[in-house]
Amino acid sequence: MSESNNMLDIKGLTIHYVTDDGVVRAVNDLNIALGKGESIGLVGETGAGKTTTALGILKLVPNPPGKIISGEIYLDGEDMIKKSEPEMRKIRGNKVSMIFQDPMTSLNPVMTVRDQIAEVILLHEKMPAAKAFEKAEEMLMKVGIMPDRAKDYPHQFSGGMRQRVVIAIALACSPELLIADEPTTALDVTIQAQVLELMKSLKDEFNTSMIMITHDLGIVAEICDKVAVMYAGSVVEYADKFELFKNPKHPYTIGLFNSIPDIGDDVEALKPIKGLMPDPMNLPTGCPFHPRCDHAKPECSEINPTGVDIGNNHIVKCILFNE
Repeated sequence: MSESNNMLDIKGLTIHYVTDDGVVRAVNDLNIALGKGESIGLVGETGAGKTTTALGILKLVPNPPGKIISGEIYLDGEDMIKKSEPEMRKIRGNKVSMIFQDPMTSLNPVMTVRDQIAEVILLHEKMPAAKAFEKAEEMLMKVGIMPDRAKDYPHQFSGGMRQRVVIAIALACSPELLIADEPTTALDVTIQAQVLELMKSLKDEFNTSMIMITHDLGIVAEICDKVAVMYAGSVVEYADKFELFKNPKHPYTIGLFNSIPDIGDDVEALKPIKGLMPDPMNLPTGCPFHPRCDHAKPECSEINPTGVDIGNNHIVKCILFNE
């Protein structure tokens, strides 16, 4: 049992994909803590290891080739790593749920949306089928879909409505932890705002802890309490949302903010981060960000720094702060 009262504690998590071409080091010594009822944003470029982290929590890393090499994942005090597959099936959708990126591929095309929501309810809660169908229609109402659409199929809905159905499925059994993997990526801006507002209100209603995986710092500002900035499979900066937005410290985090247009700044061009994310099969020695860092020192290529708390639980993984 974890001694912490957090909803989620991840300690030293390392996940690799072993392929014929080499070992993909997707997640490397990752540490995250999330309190009950809190929400955290996992932010970073494509390939940072955000989705693999989420799959690791659910023990859904495809094996082969994926494998959890080391680390601990405690969900409400229970060690997920030691759980068997039958035990995990009882936990998924019940204690922890996930909203995937593409709602069309997340839904069964030959089942009505009501049946898909009811299926989750019947799997985890003992009740007659008629009662489960009734609850499924109530969940559709909660996400803004009228019950007369309950017997429709996924292809009869727009992208935004399909995403609402996926949210209804994820929240049907009132999970304690909700993982949202870029849930608004495929939606237009207006629908994005509606879906985010919906998720925020439902999170408050069910007192659900949430992990929001996103590239968009605007979404983090809107919906999250804490932020974990990921790079090359590990968290390089972790802080309260207001602290991080007001006082970013890691060169990578500062680079992300400099890449975002600011209506208050009159600049001719943005300052993107130079270079590309490193190949996870061939990560640089030392700090993985040093080849792209404007503040890199010779020792950065040799030393992979540890996280340092610079105050107010603001943790930065950079040699500038190790000193």
